[in-house]
Amino acid sequence: MNFVLDAHTHTLASGHGYSTIREMAYAAAGKGLKLLGITEHGPAMPGSCTEFYFLNLRVVPRVMCGVELLLGAELNILDDRGRVDLPETILKRLDLCVASLHLPCIRPGTREQNTSAYLHAMENPHVNIIGHPDDPRYPVDYRTLVREAKAHHVLLEFNNGSLVPGGARSDAWKQDQEMLRYCMEYQVPVIVNTDAHIDHLVGNFDLAKKKLAEIEFPDSLVVNRSVDEFRKYLRK
Repeated sequence: MNFVLDAHTHTLASGHGYSTIREMAYAAAGKGLKLLGITEHGPAMPGSCTEFYFLNLRVVPRVMCGVELLLGAELNILDDRGRVDLPETILKRLDLCVASLHLPCIRPGTREQNTSAYLHAMENPHVNIIGHPDDPRYPVDYRTLVREAKAHHVLLEFNNGSLVPGGARSDAWKQDQEMLRYCMEYQVPVIVNTDAHIDHLVGNFDLAKKKLAEIEFPDSLVVNRSVDEFRKYLRK
């Protein structure tokens, strides 16, 4: 299957990324992508953008190097009530929002607490994607997660970066398999993203594609096949 979009990436503005917006767009064009999401870390992440950065995204063109850009945030979920680190006044201006659990921003809770954090984040009308819900440090009730993602029309992410050996989310494939199995059972689409923090990783889905083939995950449940299919999950 040909993937035409990568909706979760970071530039140097996130504090631990290493490329500019233009370099990321150029890389996306080179991979044949039609759409690129740039989702900088929210301000609770050490070294990341201030609120003013997100307010000023209006100055950035939404097409660059022939690639459509969606500019938004990877929000940090701050508690088991799903509170995130940008206010409504800013969220409504963004093209795209990923919501994730990150160790610098929230301590791992129980399985129930972590699941609650994701479920309440899904209730936020500005959240489009739950980012890398495969972190073994944050145990989750995947059956409930998948069913509620379907109910709230929010995409669950299968993160290629989680599969990189030696990465921060080691042994994530065990969690991914459980989530993907329930996605097949309940017919819930996923989005495959690279979570690239440097230009040469944009559009590199090799590890995720290999794993999807191993478990015979149906192409029809991967939204990366179509920009129009992905747009169904954008609420603006």
